[in-house]
Amino acid sequence: MKLRFVFHIAAERELNEAAVYYEKSSAGLGRSFLDDVERAIDQIKHYPESGYLLNQAIRRVLLRRFPYAVMYSVRRDEIKVLAIANLKRRPFYWRGRK
Repeated sequence: MKLRFVFHIAAERELNEAAVYYEKSSAGLGRSFLDDVERAIDQIKHYPESGYLLNQAIRRVLLRRFPYAVMYSVRRDEIKVLAIANLKRRPFYWRGRK
């Protein structure tokens, strides 16, 4: 059974803001960031249990090139991205998200 894949609204905002930031820093870097996130999401979609288990419900997949991680949970019928977390900022700021 294929799980539904959804983004928390704040995670979607974080993704867009980071892509815009990197694109402003250097032309094409925003696209590279989005490609890196897409690679991580493809991994999660194909192997939901492959992310590092942070606690009983939250998993993490690190981006290869950027200091970010995709934080997500696997539920009965869906995979939910809780954060596109900058690892150099406040750790665990996203913890209250469901």
